[in-house]
Amino acid sequence: MALLDAANDKNIVDRRKPPRNKDLSVVVRRARDRLMEHTGVKHFERELLFMHTRALIVNAATLPLFIAMIAVAGVFAGFGRDMVVWATITIGLYAVLGLLARHLDKIGITDEQVKNWQVIYLGGHFLTSMGWAYFSFLGCSTCGISLFPVIQAVVLILAMAITAIICSALRAAILAAFTLPVITYTILATSHLQSPIQATMVIMLFAGLAFFYLVATRLNRSVSVSLALQAEKDALIAELETANAMSDEGRRRAEEANLAKSRFLASMSHELRTPLNAILGFSEVMAKEVLGPMENATYREYAGDIHASGDHLLNLINEILDLSRIEAGRYSINEEPLLLSDIADECIHMMDLKARNKSIRIVSQFETGLWRLRADERSIRQIILNLLANAVKFTPQNGRIDVKVGWTAGGGQYVSVRDNGPGIPPEEIPVVLSTFGQGSIAIKNAEQGTGLGLPIVQALVHMHDGEFHLFSKLREGTEALATFPRARILPSAEPAVKVAKRQKVA
Repeated sequence: MALLDAANDKNIVDRRKPPRNKDLSVVVRRARDRLMEHTGVKHFERELLFMHTRALIVNAATLPLFIAMIAVAGVFAGFGRDMVVWATITIGLYAVLGLLARHLDKIGITDEQVKNWQVIYLGGHFLTSMGWAYFSFLGCSTCGISLFPVIQAVVLILAMAITAIICSALRAAILAAFTLPVITYTILATSHLQSPIQATMVIMLFAGLAFFYLVATRLNRSVSVSLALQAEKDALIAELETANAMSDEGRRRAEEANLAKSRFLASMSHELRTPLNAILGFSEVMAKEVLGPMENATYREYAGDIHASGDHLLNLINEILDLSRIEAGRYSINEEPLLLSDIADECIHMMDLKARNKSIRIVSQFETGLWRLRADERSIRQIILNLLANAVKFTPQNGRIDVKVGWTAGGGQYVSVRDNGPGIPPEEIPVVLSTFGQGSIAIKNAEQGTGLGLPIVQALVHMHDGEFHLFSKLREGTEALATFPRARILPSAEPAVKVAKRQKVA
C-alpha cells in the first residue's frame, strides 16, 4: 500500500507546474528579498552593551595581569615603591570596572537604560585612564634606563591594542581609557624634551590611538553586521515556520478535498451506470428491431444515436471511475508473467477497424529476445489501447502510426506509439497530462474526449514502477513512451518471442 500511495502521489502531482499556494510563495519570496537587502546595518545597542559586559567579565584578568608583569619588571629594574603603587591603583580601578560589569550582567537592563549604562561604562574606563596617566608620570633617574620614555610609549600602545580588542563592542571605550594618558605623556615630553625619539613616541601614541580606535570601529561594525544577519535569520526562520504551517494546512485540506472528490466520483459513477445499462440495452433492442420491425426509419436512427451516445457516456464513466480508484489508492493490480509484444499485437488488432476507416497504417516493430514482464494484463492492455486510440484520433487521413516494443538501455522494456499527426506545443504537454486537460489542437478540432486517457496511462505506468514520457513537435507528430524497469523482467531460458524480427502493417 505504501508503494501504491507513492505511485499515486507521483501521478497526481505535476512537478513541472508552478506552485499553486500563492500565499506561501509570497511569504518565502518576501523573506528571501529582505534577507538579501542590506542597505544599512541596524545598530543593536542593547546587544552590543551586553557583549561589552561579557567581554569585560571574560577578560577581567587580562589587563591586570599585563599591569602586574610591567610592575614586576619595573621592580627588578630599580623603580621600587612607585611602580608597586601604580600597579595597585590601576589594578584596583580595573577591578571596579569588572565589578560594574558583573553587576550589570546580573540585573540586566532595558532599552531605555542603554544610554545611561553606556555613560557609566565610559566613566569606568575614564577611571582606568587615570592609572595609565599616573604611569606616564613615572620616572627614574637613578635606574640608568635612558630610554624609559620609549618603554612607556610601547606599554601604552600595547595596552591600547588589548583594550581595542576587548572593548570593541563599545568603541568609545578606547578613547575614554587612553586620551588622558596620551595627553599626559605629550605634556611631559614637551616640557623636558631630551631627544627626537620622544617626539617620535608622541607621534606614535597619537597615531596608535587613532589606529586602534579605527580597529575598534571596524570590529564594532563587524559585530553589528553579525547581529543584523542573526536577526534576519531568526525572522526568516519564523516566517518559514509560518509558511510551513500554512503549507501543511493547505496540503491537509487538499488531501481531504481530493479524497472527498474521489469518493463522490466513485459513488456517482456506480449510480449512473445502473440506469445507463438499461438505456443501452433498450436502445440496442430498438435499433436492431429485436421485438419487431420499426416502420419509421428516423426512429431507428434515433435509437442508434441513443445507443452510441450511451456507449460514449459509459466509457466516460468508466474512465472517471478508474481514475478515482487510482487517486483513492483502491485500484488493485493482479501481476502475472506476460509478453508486451503479444498484448500490443492484440491491441493493434482491436484498433484495426478504426484505423482502416481513416486509411491509417499501423506499423508494428517488435525487438527479438523479449522476456516476460511481471505486470497486470488488464492495465497493460488499457495503456496500449488508450495510446493507440489517441494516435488514431489525431492522425490525419492516410497517416501512419508506429508501434514499437523493445529493450531499454537499462535492461527494462518499453512500448512506444508514434503518430504523424499535428503534434502538441511544448508548453501544452503538462496540460494534456493533467486530469481533464486538453490541448488547443484537440479543442480546435472538437475531438471527442474527456482528457482522462493520458492521466490514466501515466498513473498505470507509475503503478508498475515505470515512467511515462510524451514527446511532440508541431506538424511532425507525437510519440508516447511507456517504460518498465528491469526489476519487473522475468529472465527465461528461452526468449519469449514468436518471430526473430517482424514488421506488421495493419
